[in-house]
Amino acid sequence: MVFGLQSPQKMDSLLYLGGLVVLFLVWIKVKGVEYVIVHQRWIFVCLFLLPLSVIFDVYYYVRAWIIFKMCSAPKLHDQRVRDIQRQVREWRKDGGKKFMCTGRPGWLTVSLRVGKYKKTHKNIMINMMDILEVDTHRQVVRVEPLANMGQLSALLNPIGWTLPVLPELDDLTVGGLVMGTGIESSSHIYGLFQHICVAFELVLADGSLIRCTKEENPDLFHAVPWSCGTLGFLVAAEIKIVPAKSWVKLHYEPVQGLDNICKRFTEASQNKQNTFVEGIQYSLDSAVIMTGTMTDHAEPDKINRIGLHFKPWFFKHVEGYLKRDSSGVEYVPLRHYYHRHTRSIFWEIQDIIPFGNNPVFRWLFGWMVPPKISLLKLTQGETIRQLYEQHHVVQDMLVPMKHLQDAITCFHQEINVYPLWLCPFTLPPGRGMVHPKGQEEELYVDIGAYGEPKVKHFEAKASTRQLEKFVRNVHGFQMLYADVYMDHKEFWEMFDGQLYHRLREELGCKDAFPEVYGKICKTARH
Repeated sequence: MVFGLQSPQKMDSLLYLGGLVVLFLVWIKVKGVEYVIVHQRWIFVCLFLLPLSVIFDVYYYVRAWIIFKMCSAPKLHDQRVRDIQRQVREWRKDGGKKFMCTGRPGWLTVSLRVGKYKKTHKNIMINMMDILEVDTHRQVVRVEPLANMGQLSALLNPIGWTLPVLPELDDLTVGGLVMGTGIESSSHIYGLFQHICVAFELVLADGSLIRCTKEENPDLFHAVPWSCGTLGFLVAAEIKIVPAKSWVKLHYEPVQGLDNICKRFTEASQNKQNTFVEGIQYSLDSAVIMTGTMTDHAEPDKINRIGLHFKPWFFKHVEGYLKRDSSGVEYVPLRHYYHRHTRSIFWEIQDIIPFGNNPVFRWLFGWMVPPKISLLKLTQGETIRQLYEQHHVVQDMLVPMKHLQDAITCFHQEINVYPLWLCPFTLPPGRGMVHPKGQEEELYVDIGAYGEPKVKHFEAKASTRQLEKFVRNVHGFQMLYADVYMDHKEFWEMFDGQLYHRLREELGCKDAFPEVYGKICKTARH
């Protein structure tokens, strides 16, 4: 009797569900796929991109774990390096008529830019995404360029180690962070990602393999960061590791008034007793400054596992301290802390899934969030790309800490995007593209603006150029993953190209790779 009653009910449910699917497909057909993706993008994201993102994550995690456990990565690595050398030598044998670039599709990168050069250059296939070795005696980890931060923290943290600077988003790759740059809330102690690297291995334009460190081929070692793959193909990097502890004791301090914000943030950044320092500015006059230290012990009633799928987005959780105007202390698991902004892609996800922080959505579907940035890029289409370009800002500007107040005021006047991400870092003197004006180490701050501008006069090119002009004038730098509107002369006023240009001449790069400006400027993309 019971089974006889359940079958019709199941059939009715299936018919009902099938009817909804048919109606949904008819609606898409009537409106058009592009209309749905533009105006109701959350439907496409929730139904298709979130499940696909989960499959991607599971595949790459299992693959990396199996390869590392079987100790096959080093052997495969040597084979892959030889294959890259073969491809470069074949390019030379054929006359080297085109510039070379990596064969990785542009949509797979975390950068919002999809360069058209991928279609016009010779694509060298580089399938290198493994962690090769963890050497706790030398305190280094050797990795391939496509290994990402999610892989590294998942492997290192459980065995008691971590990177001194572990940039936030899971999908950021070692190659992108070396050839571009990376930063984290520990950078006020350790510097940028490039400053924790101890060795690079590259295949050069003639097909040779070279290793560079501060002592061995030092010019190339200093020139590689920020070069965006225009000096050679990175095939491995050795990165410092440091002992890790289980928890981060995190202190939240709401601050009112721009003067107070800049003063307190500078003080916290100068205090090397703070392992982590970060600020989230919610308006011109209000922010929360966070400082943290690692510890092996946590007070049970103050534990907050912020990385669990049903937890509020981190930036919303932090905003709660501002609204209550009260300080607080929490103990956060180390890996949860490292990837605290991953689920909400800082705060970008609120424009993609507007109801994503709703408790019901978090409990039911939060385990699938975030959608892969690469899949968002692949499916955005020309309409969304143009809308984002004209009505959305994604920029990281690096300015001396002494100019923080003026910089925030400039951001407010030109784009008025909030929240702003504030992350301090120390910048040592050097000979590469990015270093302080003098010969002394200097404290800088990364100001990250991600969102929709609220100023009425916003125009993407003109407004960004005003920011770029301010940054150049205070001897700051613009992260090159973002939209760059500077002309060639302005670009090389911002960056020091002396060593870079000399090495391009010496290593035969001029006919093999485009200049870095040609890869990242607006004319180098769709």
